Amino acid sequence: MWIIELAFTDAPERLNARAAHRQHLAALHDSGVVRMAGPFADDSGGLIVLDVAGRDQVEEVMSADPYFTTEGVVVRRVERWQPFLA
Repeated sequence: MWIIELAFTDAPERLNARAAHRQHLAALHDSGVVRMAGPFADDSGGLIVLDVAGRDQVEEVMSADPYFTTEGVVVRRVERWQPFLA
């Protein structure tokens, strides 16, 4: 599994892209690629958990999502994650 940690700025473009971003993640959730996703409670950023084998698949997910090229969204971290409880 992989996590993508996002940080948000006040740029209004982010809010304009949010609906398309959420639709994209919902479709990936239906196919099992996205395990969970959502904003932090203070809306300072968000977290996406992906169930993919490698960094190449993470990059594919990110390149197909309009959020990752939108002003106001900053990728803070991409890490492989090895949960022991699910």
